[in-house]
Amino acid sequence: MADERISPARNETPLERADRNFSELLQELRVTQTGVQILFAFLLTLAFTPRFPDLDSFQRGTYVTTLLLAVLAAALFTAPAALHRSLFQQNAKPTIVRVSSRLAGVGLGVLMPAFAGSVLLVVDVTLGRAAGLTAGGGTLVGCLLLWGLLPRLVGRSVRGNRTPPAPRPSGTVPAPQGRDSVRAPANRLP
Repeated sequence: MADERISPARNETPLERADRNFSELLQELRVTQTGVQILFAFLLTLAFTPRFPDLDSFQRGTYVTTLLLAVLAAALFTAPAALHRSLFQQNAKPTIVRVSSRLAGVGLGVLMPAFAGSVLLVVDVTLGRAAGLTAGGGTLVGCLLLWGLLPRLVGRSVRGNRTPPAPRPSGTVPAPQGRDSVRAPANRLP
C-alpha cells in the first residue's frame, strides 16, 4: 500500500507489525490462559468436596471472591479472540492489537489477587488464618514484583543500553534482523 511506511527496526509495514504483535500476544495469552483454566477448575471442584461445608464465613468469602476473579481473568484473556473474530477482515488489526493488549494487562492485574486468594484459602484451611494471610500476601507481592516491577526494571535497562541505528544512505532498505536473515536488495531507483 502506498500509505504504509516501513518500520526501520524490522523492515515491516504497520500492518505487518500489527500481525506480528497480535501473534506474539496470542502466544502470551496461551500461557496465561492455561494457568487461569487450571485455577478456575480447581476452584470449581472445591465447592463439591466433603470439607467445603466446614469453611467459616471468611473462607467462603475468600472462595467466592477468588472464583469470581478467576472467571473475570478468564473472560479478559479470551476477549481478544472474540474481538478479533468479530472484527475479522474489517481492517481493524492495529486497533484489535491495542485493545487486546490492554485486556491482557487488565487480565494480569485481576489474576494477581485471584492467585493470592487461592493461596490464602488453601493455606488458611490447612495451616490457619495467620499463615494463610501471610502466604496470600506473599503471593500478591511476588506477582507484583515479577509482573510489575521486573518488566519496568528490564525495560529501563534495555532503554539505557539502546544505541541509535546508524544512518542509512538514501534509497536503501534496512537489513532484516536476526542471525539467519538474508539481505534483500533495495527495489528503489535513485
